Amino acid sequence: MIKKHIPNAITSGNLLCGCLAIVKIFEGNLVWAAYLVGIALILDFFDGFAARMLKVSSAIGKDLDSLADMVTFGVVPGLIMFKIIDTSRIVNMTAGMDIPGMGGVANDNAIYWPAYFAFIIPIFSAIRLAKFNNDTRQSDSFIGLPTPANAMFICSLPLIFNINQSFLSNEHIFNIGKIVLQPYVLCSLSLVLSLLLVSELPLIALKFKNLGWTDNKLRFIFLGLSVTLLIFFQYFGIPLVIILYILLSIVDNIFLKNKV
Repeated sequence: MIKKHIPNAITSGNLLCGCLAIVKIFEGNLVWAAYLVGIALILDFFDGFAARMLKVSSAIGKDLDSLADMVTFGVVPGLIMFKIIDTSRIVNMTAGMDIPGMGGVANDNAIYWPAYFAFIIPIFSAIRLAKFNNDTRQSDSFIGLPTPANAMFICSLPLIFNINQSFLSNEHIFNIGKIVLQPYVLCSLSLVLSLLLVSELPLIALKFKNLGWTDNKLRFIFLGLSVTLLIFFQYFGIPLVIILYILLSIVDNIFLKNKV
C-alpha cells in the first residue's frame, strides 16, 4: 500500500533538508542553513501526524526518523555553532566585521580552536535520540530537551545576528551580539544545551488529546505566549520560546504536579 510509505517519504524530506543545510554551511550561508532546518521542523511534525492519521507505523519508520533527526537536528546545529564560534574572534571589530554566512568571511583560514567544542552538540544529540528510542517513559512526553527544540535555539543565532539585515543598523542587536557572540559564551551555551538534551527534566507534552482547557491549560498558555513572542520579537522570539518551554515545564513539575 502506498499510504504506508507516506510518513517515511516525509521523514526523508527532513533528511534531505539536513543534507542541503550542510551544503549551505560549507558555502558559508548560515542563514539559509537555518531556513532549511525550519522546513525540516515542519516535515518532522507532519511525518508523525501523517503516521497517526493514516494509522501506519513501523520499526523502520521509527529508526528512520531518529537517523534523519540526527543529521538535521544534531549534526547541522553542531556545524552552525562550529562556524559561529570559529568567527567569534572578530565580533568586537567595528562596523566592518565579517562573519561567514552573516555578511562576509574571516580574515584568515586558520580554524579558531574553541570552535571544535561545538561538536559536543551532535554527540549529545545522538545520546539523546538513543535514550528517547529506548525510554518507555517518553512515549507521550519528553524527558530532556528534544533535539528539534535545541536545533531551533542554535539556528536562531544566524537569523538574529544577520548583519546583512539589521545587525549593524540596530544598536541594541549589535550590543547584544557583542556579548553573545563571544567564544566563552558560545561554548558555555553549547555545554548547557547539550546537558539539557540528556537531562532528567520532564517537559510538557505538546500533544493535544482533547481541546478542553482543564487538561491543556499549560499548552494553551505556552502556544499563546509563543505566538506573542514571535510576533513582537520575530527571530529573537525563537530562543525565548525555547526558554519559555523549559520554564513552564519546571513550573508544571515543581508546583502543579506537587499539588496533585
